[in-house]
Amino acid sequence: MYKKQFEIRWSDVDANSHLANSAYTNFMSHARMSFFSEQGFSMPEIKKHSVGPVVFYEHMYYFKESFIGAPITVTIEVSGLSEDGMFFMFEHNFYNEKGENLAYCEMQGGWIDLKARKLTSLPKDLLKLAEKFPKSKSFKILTKSDTREHGVKPKPMVL
Repeated sequence: MYKKQFEIRWSDVDANSHLANSAYTNFMSHARMSFFSEQGFSMPEIKKHSVGPVVFYEHMYYFKESFIGAPITVTIEVSGLSEDGMFFMFEHNFYNEKGENLAYCEMQGGWIDLKARKLTSLPKDLLKLAEKFPKSKSFKILTKSDTREHGVKPKPMVL
């Protein structure tokens, strides 16, 4: 399990004076990029391969409030990876200084070719690194159908 600690800043709270939902998203994103970097997926490394991570969805579940000045720990566990590395899934948990679980998020994403702007498999050397990611107990091999399991599709706006 990967852990990253943050302190809740003034800019992280909303009108209710508790941690804003957008701050949860920002903390997860920062924690993921730190995780990737520590696993050999630094920004210079992935740019060298002309790939970048994209988020498909983030399903958040909130349990307990957190307030300005409080330390917060964000954890990451890899719960899915496709055989070619194109798709990945993370579980994030948020904890306060007492170890109480504040929120949980399941996140799914993939890698895009930054030139073609299309989903792509990971280059072989990055795939070898990804296969070594620490995995959750619920880890599974992802397929393209897993990215559509919720059945949500784009709908054109009726004018």
